[in-house]
Amino acid sequence: MKTVYLLNGPNLNLLGKRQPEIYGHETLADVERDCMALAQGLGLALEAFQSNHEGAIIDTIHAAREKAAGIVINPGAFTHTSIAILDALNAFEGPVIEVHISNVHKREAFRHHSYVSLRAEGVIAGLGTEGYKAAVRRLAMLLA
Repeated sequence: MKTVYLLNGPNLNLLGKRQPEIYGHETLADVERDCMALAQGLGLALEAFQSNHEGAIIDTIHAAREKAAGIVINPGAFTHTSIAILDALNAFEGPVIEVHISNVHKREAFRHHSYVSLRAEGVIAGLGTEGYKAAVRRLAMLLA
């Protein structure tokens, strides 16, 4: 069974509590549970990780080189700032799908640029937390 990583960046631990008018009422635990169930049904194992610290996310991407076949990542605000996360993803050989809960293109101009998109096979934005499941489905197709 292939393993995929579900990585979430800063402030996503507050999902369901922080700005529910933008991010919805589901918690990160809800998202992880739903994605794990979906992944299992698709013949994948899923490992979830969230951190508010850039270095911890980079370390997890490095670990994925040895363990994961693909990555679903919502880098949060690091999307727009982290060349280091891009570099780590560039060192990972499997497919990467970038997810954003909100439609970042309808928001502030600084959110329109993503370093991660330079590496991602696909970008899903504006589907709410359903976007995570779409990303897991797409990753399963890419890994088949």
